[in-house]
Amino acid sequence: MSLTVTKEINLATFSFWSGAAEHKFTYTELESLECVFKDSEDLTETYINDLFWFEEEWLCEHIGIDYDNDYLER
Repeated sequence: MSLTVTKEINLATFSFWSGAAEHKFTYTELESLECVFKDSEDLTETYINDLFWFEEEWLCEHIGIDYDNDYLER
């Protein structure tokens, strides 16, 4: 038998790990990114962490940041 635990998180205070901990999103951008996940179901902390580790460009697109010219230059 398995147990499912659901909790609300705030991306601005989320404890990212490994490569995701080095993301360059600001507090305000993290708040904007919460809208990307708002209607998603069954998200895991690992999935969210992996998006910030491997899909930074995709996340930037969703909040209107130029990945190459703005995000990477930080």
